[in-house]
Amino acid sequence: MELFLTENQTDDMRLSVRTTRVLHHEQTAYQELVIVETPQWGRLMALDGFFQTCDRDEFVYHEMGAHVPLLTHPDPKRVLIVGGGDGGMAREVARHPGVEHVDLVEIDGRVIECCKTYFPQIAVALSGNPKVHVHVADGIQWVREHEAEYDVVIIDSSEPIGPGEGLFTADFYASVYRCLTGDGILVAQTESPWVNADVIRRAYRGIRQSFPITRLYTCAVPTYPTGLWSFTLGSKKYDPLEADPEARIAALGRLRYYTPDIHFAAFQLPGFVAEIVAEAEEEGR
Repeated sequence: MELFLTENQTDDMRLSVRTTRVLHHEQTAYQELVIVETPQWGRLMALDGFFQTCDRDEFVYHEMGAHVPLLTHPDPKRVLIVGGGDGGMAREVARHPGVEHVDLVEIDGRVIECCKTYFPQIAVALSGNPKVHVHVADGIQWVREHEAEYDVVIIDSSEPIGPGEGLFTADFYASVYRCLTGDGILVAQTESPWVNADVIRRAYRGIRQSFPITRLYTCAVPTYPTGLWSFTLGSKKYDPLEADPEARIAALGRLRYYTPDIHFAAFQLPGFVAEIVAEAEEEGR
């Protein structure tokens, strides 16, 4: 008998992957956590039924979430990651020689521990890396309690339900603004333009209320709904379209998705995605 793990991506669309083994399954204090082995994508983790990370395509999401803001900011030294319990974002941030201190704040400690066990190549920076400091805590509260402390804040959240819901509000983005230094940058994952246009509009409006430079960019993550994924960047001073990633990318070692050309291409939006952004800007006036 074949077994499939299925994500209900919307009320009308599902993605199923064949599994050969259930490696871990538990109900944590916050969510249902499942890790399975799959022929197509390697090991895959789902939280409350939503696919979060897998061996084969995780590098896309993590490289684009980390390197776009860090190569836009000319000299990032202190970085905060909210969420990101799998460790992939911390791994990419820690590549940057100039980054001195990374705080990773994940509300569910079981995600961290399970990823160390089952995804060691993703979670490699969570143990023994002197730059990376892991905190099992509420990211919203952490942001409120740290003012003008970080050069870059990355919101590596799950979907805007359950533990991740509060990370998609204008009030939270305003708190992040205060948490950043005077030339700081925020990046938040903001879901799929095909099926989460309402989430993108809400997040973009919320970020734009606080940040004078707000830009949406996209990448291709096959196991996420529709495969087209978005991030929204808010910056106090630096425009990612005026960055010079070529000057510092060599120090990062081998990357598999992000390149200087991809950096700029990611901001060139398909017409229907640009319309979502235009609607968000119009609604925010």
